[in-house]
Amino acid sequence: MKKSIKLTLIGSFAALSLFAGESGAELFKEKCAVCHMQTKPTPEQKRNMVAPPIMGVMFHVKEKYGDDKKKAIEFIKDYVMNPSEDKALCLPRSIKRFGLMPSQKGSVTQEELEKIAEYMYDNFPPKGFKHPKMK
Repeated sequence: MKKSIKLTLIGSFAALSLFAGESGAELFKEKCAVCHMQTKPTPEQKRNMVAPPIMGVMFHVKEKYGDDKKKAIEFIKDYVMNPSEDKALCLPRSIKRFGLMPSQKGSVTQEELEKIAEYMYDNFPPKGFKHPKMK
């Protein structure tokens, strides 16, 4: 009995260690890319999108917060957990098309969200990205 409890505890700690080691990219892929594409969508993909591509989302975040990475990350963490139309940075047509992002409370931890937000800030939008509103 003691041996099985020890093995269970060891297994649990090992699993937690592996999970804690997930990178922002891995967490984004697992928790965000289900809805937010990471690449420019094809016309066919555009018809089937359920959320704006992350490069467009981050264009608007950086448009507001610029080089202030800390404020941008705080905004992302707050918005993901407590989205509202007042806080939304995307264009009104995006909200009309996709609706507000549902709260991710219970789906992502603050630690995961920190890694995801840093990854998003550091990687999106890619250099040379042109937002459709800029055309």
